[in-house]
Amino acid sequence: MGLRIVFAGTPDFALPSLAAVAAEHKLIAVYTQPDRPAGRGRRVTASPVKRWAREKGLPVHQPQHLRDGAGDLARLSPEVMVVVAYGLLLPPDCLAVPSHGCINVHASLLPRWRGAAPIQRAIEAGDSESGVSIMQMEAGLDTGPVFDQARTAIGTRESAGELHDRLSRLGAERLLAVLEKLERGEARARPQPETGVRYAARIAKAEAAIDWQLPAEHIARRVRAFNPWPVAFCQRDGVRLRILEAIALPTATEAPAPGTVVAGDNIGIHVATGAGQLLITRLQAPGGLALSAAEYRLGHPLRPGERLA
Repeated sequence: MGLRIVFAGTPDFALPSLAAVAAEHKLIAVYTQPDRPAGRGRRVTASPVKRWAREKGLPVHQPQHLRDGAGDLARLSPEVMVVVAYGLLLPPDCLAVPSHGCINVHASLLPRWRGAAPIQRAIEAGDSESGVSIMQMEAGLDTGPVFDQARTAIGTRESAGELHDRLSRLGAERLLAVLEKLERGEARARPQPETGVRYAARIAKAEAAIDWQLPAEHIARRVRAFNPWPVAFCQRDGVRLRILEAIALPTATEAPAPGTVVAGDNIGIHVATGAGQLLITRLQAPGGLALSAAEYRLGHPLRPGERLA
């Protein structure tokens, strides 16, 4: 028969879970954040979740906050509220409305990487694996007991965008499995361990500025973590270059000052760092297309010894 479910989510990450719930259960309403300015033109834009729900003819709710939202939610009589990257805090009175509580799909292996940016922080930290946790929500930030987890290796060159897409699909699969057990009365959540807690702070645009004093491995991880947003960048002759892909290379010889262009070849642009070299393989100039390093060098000849800031 399926459960009566209210879904709360906002970005693309939530779409596979939303579609899965709609296909297998009684999706009675969708909550998403209010329309906001987006893009270069700052046009007011509906969230991906809202656009999907409207196409399916589903009721959409967009409160600015949920401090007084328990009454509206209670009138829907949900058995479960599924929350996936909603972006608004659910107060205790809302958490208590669904008969089976509120269930969250979180993109990390809790308790590691609680918080807003678990995918990016896992890559930035050099984690070898990530995954999804299906959690019973409570008042704390991602502190609730976990019904299910699924692990996956992080590719050595995988970007946050690529991992995001894989985890969004994996989360939808595990969510359905948990909802099926919940409907049968078989779902059991386990408390999170008290050790191993890490917090994934929200990404700030300023973090994307490359610090060439850092080791090449650290910079390369940040390039991957900040793709597709906010995208790592440096300055060349006062022009901002967006660094889309890069590889860390160890060097045994004494290196020039960090930020110095060492060489350029068909594979990439070699730049000295605080330890090792960063091989830039894909980049983008302002107003231009994303180019391979070889394509970029055709129109922008490099001078060995020049400094990037």
